[in-house]
Amino acid sequence: MSVKTFPLSKTQLEELAGRYPTPFYLYDEEAIRKNVRHLISAFSVFPRYKEHFAVKATPNPYILKILAEEGLGADCSSLSELLLTDMVGIKGEELMFTSNETPATEYIKARELGAIINLDDFSHIAFLEKSLEKSGSLRKSLPELISCRYNPGPLKEGNAIIGKPEEAKYGFTRDQIFEAYSLLKAKGVKRFGLHTMVASNELSLDYHLETGRLLFELAAEIKTKCGVVLEFVNLGGGLGIPYKPEEEAVSWEALAAGLKKLYDEIIVKVGLGSLAIHTEYGRPITGPYGWLVSRAVHKKEIYRNYIGLDTCMADLMRPALYGAYHHITVLGKENAPHDKTYDIVGSLCENNDKFAAQRKMPEIAVAAEGAGDFVIIHDAGAHGRAMGFNYNGKLRCGELLLRPDGSIKQIRRAETVEDYFATLDLIALRDFN
Repeated sequence: MSVKTFPLSKTQLEELAGRYPTPFYLYDEEAIRKNVRHLISAFSVFPRYKEHFAVKATPNPYILKILAEEGLGADCSSLSELLLTDMVGIKGEELMFTSNETPATEYIKARELGAIINLDDFSHIAFLEKSLEKSGSLRKSLPELISCRYNPGPLKEGNAIIGKPEEAKYGFTRDQIFEAYSLLKAKGVKRFGLHTMVASNELSLDYHLETGRLLFELAAEIKTKCGVVLEFVNLGGGLGIPYKPEEEAVSWEALAAGLKKLYDEIIVKVGLGSLAIHTEYGRPITGPYGWLVSRAVHKKEIYRNYIGLDTCMADLMRPALYGAYHHITVLGKENAPHDKTYDIVGSLCENNDKFAAQRKMPEIAVAAEGAGDFVIIHDAGAHGRAMGFNYNGKLRCGELLLRPDGSIKQIRRAETVEDYFATLDLIALRDFN
């Protein structure tokens, strides 16, 4: 079972909401730090280990700085993410750049920062080389270290979120991987990495161990066929979190121990015992330690009973996009009878703007009856605010950080209408015919 808790009392949240009106995201710094230390300790069974946090999960420099202080690197997939990591001093080989259909400007920036460039396609070898040659950067040659992203196709099952590998746009085929390493070696690249990412939010331990076996066996084959000794294998991310209370988290220790057994059986046996293990976890690092905090503002009773919140899918789109489950509690009523059935919805002009459908809940008081109940959406610390948008002119909410001493730091303010209009040339509009 996964126990769903919230780090503030109702009194504390009332006081906080007086300073920062709902909706907002709240992250627990101390819990995130403890989780990272737990991960690093579990994976210390390997000779070398590095976690490159998936910046796309929670792209906030305050969060990234916390993670960097705990020894994590970063995995980026865009220019903006590269700039975010640079702000907090994550650069060089602490940084992986894993993108797809990548513009030349982004490859150039990654090269300037000394990032490990993780190529997504065979054609990107020539594209990267030409982009760097034409750049005004001092680093115009291919980097010494390059990684390649492997797509195992039908050799590996995907899952509901990321789909089947053979239908995914990511990565090299098996035959292309061998050809790529041989070509890169011929072009003077001296150090090599291997990467894959074949699932998203996967809670099966066996699934992740199977991925490890697949990559370890491929690493051994690359050595034999290409004469290339890989420096690291990046197992990617894709590790899920227990969004539902009845689900269990994958144990860091069980995962690391299972991978180490395979490492010893496959990697050490073929003389690759110094191979480093890298990962790019995002969701399991910050996901359970973030909450979207909202208030109930409307109650509607027609063919179904609806509770309308002061937030909407512009702040958290996962339930609408994937049909994803997020646990929802009413602060102060966690132990009250769950004898009401509601659709919990937002104000966007889309019928799929629902955080929950036909969910059993305690009775929820709305603003018309006084101060509406606080409605807490759990496990929103990753792929929440990051996936926000402005459809209907909705303004994305801010982010707050609960510090270890109990204080609250605003780490991103809520958007304003001035922000929404900032990219429009309203002066020129007056003379537009």
